[in-house]
Amino acid sequence: MNEYRTHTCGELRAEHIGQKVKLAGWIHRKRNLGNLCFIDLRDHYGITQCVFDSSSDLFDKIKDLRVESVIGIVGKVAARESVNKNMPTGDIEIKAEEVIVYSAADVLPVQVVGECNEPEELRLKYRFLDLRREKIHNNILLRCKVISEMRRLMHEQGFNEYQTPILTASSPEGARDFLVPSRLNPGKFYALPQAPQQFKQLLMVSGFDRYFQIAPCFRDEDPRADRSPGEFYQLDMEMSFATQEDVFKVIEHTMGTVFNEFANGKTVTQAPFIRIPFREAMLKYGSDKPDLRNPLIIADATEFFNNSGFGVYDGKAAAGEQIRAIKAPNAGSKPRSFFDKFDAYAKEQGMGGMAYVAFNNGEAKGIAKFFSTEKLAELKQKFDVSDGDAVFFMGGAKKVINKFAGTVRNMIGEALDLFDKNSFKLCWIVDFPFYEENEETGAVEFSHNPFSMPQGGLEALNTKNPLDILAYQFDLVCNGVELASGAVRNHSPEIMYRAFEIAGYDHSVVDNKFGGLISAFKFGAPPHAGCAPGIDRTVMLLLDEPIIRDVILFPLNGKAQDLMMQAPNTATAEQLKELHIEIKL
Repeated sequence: MNEYRTHTCGELRAEHIGQKVKLAGWIHRKRNLGNLCFIDLRDHYGITQCVFDSSSDLFDKIKDLRVESVIGIVGKVAARESVNKNMPTGDIEIKAEEVIVYSAADVLPVQVVGECNEPEELRLKYRFLDLRREKIHNNILLRCKVISEMRRLMHEQGFNEYQTPILTASSPEGARDFLVPSRLNPGKFYALPQAPQQFKQLLMVSGFDRYFQIAPCFRDEDPRADRSPGEFYQLDMEMSFATQEDVFKVIEHTMGTVFNEFANGKTVTQAPFIRIPFREAMLKYGSDKPDLRNPLIIADATEFFNNSGFGVYDGKAAAGEQIRAIKAPNAGSKPRSFFDKFDAYAKEQGMGGMAYVAFNNGEAKGIAKFFSTEKLAELKQKFDVSDGDAVFFMGGAKKVINKFAGTVRNMIGEALDLFDKNSFKLCWIVDFPFYEENEETGAVEFSHNPFSMPQGGLEALNTKNPLDILAYQFDLVCNGVELASGAVRNHSPEIMYRAFEIAGYDHSVVDNKFGGLISAFKFGAPPHAGCAPGIDRTVMLLLDEPIIRDVILFPLNGKAQDLMMQAPNTATAEQLKELHIEIKL
């Protein structure tokens, strides 16, 4: 028998009545009724009610114990007089015969039971207490189950798990590195990996064929609601002799199964997931991370405003600006104030305002007065607007209008309650531009990932306008959140040198910065492709948590500080001397 317990606090049922048992755990609740004292004893597995009679000498032993004290209780299992159907152990209780106090708790700085109203800084300082709260505790357990299922599914598909280095060289991922000084190599630094990108590609060159890893990644980025500062975890995978379609099949099976299993009643997009080209996504949804729970589609209205009669937008179109339209179904009867709020928002964002036409009971409001009868009929047909609907119009420069229209699309969807909030809508965004133009200098730059294979290979690089070249790059998106990025990799030194040359880098830059990878490719590299779904964001979505911190065991705060462990902190003079570092702030 275990020294501390015969059963867990979530294990006992009616069939155990009459048995003598020993439990151990935390005092979850304590209710002193004078002649009786009830203690709800909690451990990782559940809660069991324990009863103390005032006539027992145990009463004095427990009366001053605070909640969250750790105790052991020996007693007999008895039928509970008032059954609690909301608890798995609600049919029984323990008649206490012995109590062992393992650790008495001080007054709690944050509450474990009930509503959590403490400020974030206090919760993070005492994260070990915050993790005892049922909701957060269960969040972490779900995360464990998701990771376990991911591992099972990857093994099932013939992948092996390998561990890549944590101390490495600076990465080309694009974010800031975390640097680690080298004691044995004065003045030099390691970098923590932003991702195992180069190592997993080298594994393919080494002939390992199918790799995956639950990989820690380190990026010195500012925090967001869906991004933790410092570190995150991803399901990193790579496969040899693989096309984009091969990666899609693996990820759709893995992520599709995970979402189906843990969706908790929500509907899930089934494989194959819809594929949306990048440019189409930017036009129709105003984002390369479209939330498909919102049914609204953005339309290009630039041609419509060609001598339409509404001079403001006719002038914008003539000046080279783009006009976008968003149909708002069943909004035709909304009051003027509904439309004025969107107009005011557009002005606040420097977009000059927002126009609308609302159809209701045969009447047309808004800018309809500027249009002829024929133009109104054209409007209805072009934008699929019926009586009772409305349509918003907005205009601006090409570089800003899509993103602005995407924001407005979601605002309208929320205002009209159009989102299907009981679903997970997954899609692939494909055909990203390989290059983009720097708005300030006009120079050609990589737009997404310089190590992707350009569609058309070397011929495209040599014959096409760089801004017209697409890449075999793709993102997995769910409910407006980017879950994964991936690509077919460029495994040809000749193509890689040429791709970097177009972006303004000569061969020596490639050799110096990415020498390990380019050298490996010169000794026989298989075509390979991969992807990396984020684990933190996946769990965050499954739990419908608005803040990623609540699905991570020990997160940093908004200033990238660990308040519990007091990190980062200063180093001693001796440590700095060993590392050959002098601090000058």
